[in-house]
Amino acid sequence: MNDDTRTGITKNAGANEDSLRMVSADPISGEVLSDEELRPDTLDGFIGQPRLKAQLGLFLDAARKRDVAPDHILLAGPPGLGKTTLAMIVAKEMNVPIRITSGPAIQHAGDLASMLSSLESGEILFIDEIHRLPRAAEELLYIAMEDFRVDVMVGKGPGASSIPLTLPRFTVVGATTREGMLPSPLRARFGFTAHLDFYPHEELERLIERSASVLQVALVGDAATELSLRSRGTPRIANRLLRRVRDWAVVHDLIEVSSDDVRQALSLYQIDTEGLDRLDIAVLSAVVKQFNGGPVGLNNLSAMVGEEAETVETVCEPYLVREGFLMRTPKGRVATDKAWRHLGLEAHTDVSKLF
Repeated sequence: MNDDTRTGITKNAGANEDSLRMVSADPISGEVLSDEELRPDTLDGFIGQPRLKAQLGLFLDAARKRDVAPDHILLAGPPGLGKTTLAMIVAKEMNVPIRITSGPAIQHAGDLASMLSSLESGEILFIDEIHRLPRAAEELLYIAMEDFRVDVMVGKGPGASSIPLTLPRFTVVGATTREGMLPSPLRARFGFTAHLDFYPHEELERLIERSASVLQVALVGDAATELSLRSRGTPRIANRLLRRVRDWAVVHDLIEVSSDDVRQALSLYQIDTEGLDRLDIAVLSAVVKQFNGGPVGLNNLSAMVGEEAETVETVCEPYLVREGFLMRTPKGRVATDKAWRHLGLEAHTDVSKLF
C-alpha cells in the first residue's frame, strides 16, 4: 500500500487502473431518475384502457372544437393504474397549465378558495384522492364547479359578510381510489367519469417494453412476459419491478436481460410467479397452515402475520381475493384450492361448512 502524503489518500499498489471505477451520486448524463420520465404525454402514447381512451379522446376533441374548457372529469380506480398520468395528458392535449394538489393537503376551505381564485382561464385543477377533502372544502367546491364562483368571507362575527368572486371557466380533474366515499352532490358535478381497470398481461407487456426502451434495458425472449405476469395488473408495479431488474442487470454486468434473469432478480425480492410478495405468502400460509384453511377472523390473521389489520385488509386481501386465492365469508377468511396448490399442499377444506 502506498500513501500519498500530500492528499492523505491511500492507493492500491499495482492495481489495474482500468479496473477501478469512480462511484458518484451525480446522475449519469441522460439517466432517467423518476417515474415522470416514464409517463406518456399524449393520449395516443398511453398504453391500455382502450375504451376509456376512446371516450376521453372524443370528449377532449369536442371541447377543442367548441373552443371551451372541457367539463369536469372524475378518474376512479385502484392505485397505480394511471390516473395522475391521464390528468397530465388532459392538460397536454388541451394545451393548458395544470395545478396539482390532493385532498389531504387541503386542510381548510380557505386553502381551496385561494387556489381557485388564482386559476387562469381553461386551467386544469387536479385533485388527487378527492374523496378525502374536508366537508367545508367540498361544499365550496360544489359552487365553484357548477357556477364558477367562490364566496369569500370578509370579517368575523356578526359583521362578517360574503363577497362572491367570479372565477374563469376551469376544469377540475379528480382522482379517487374509493369512488363510493364521494358525496353524491360532488360526484354529480363531474361531466365525465372514467373507470380504470386492472391491465391484462398483454397490455402490461407492451407497457413494460416501452418503459424498458426509455430506461435503456434490453429485454430479450420472454423477459417482458415474465415481468407482466408478476406485476399484479398494475403499471406502477410493473415499472417498479422493471427498475429492480435493471439494478440486477447493472450489478451483474448484463447487456441483455432474459426471462431467467427476471426470475432470479425477483426471487431475490421475494416476488413469486403470481406476483405474490412476502406478506401475501405469509397471509396465505397462516390461513392454510395455522388455521387449516379457515375460516379465520381478520384480527387473528393480522396477529399471526405481525401486521396491522388495516394493512392486511387493504394491501393484501384485494389482490388475493381478485386472483382467487382467498374468499371472504360470513365466518371469516378462507383459503381456496388455488391457494393450497400454490403453497404445494393438498386442499381439504369443506366449503359447505363456511356459510
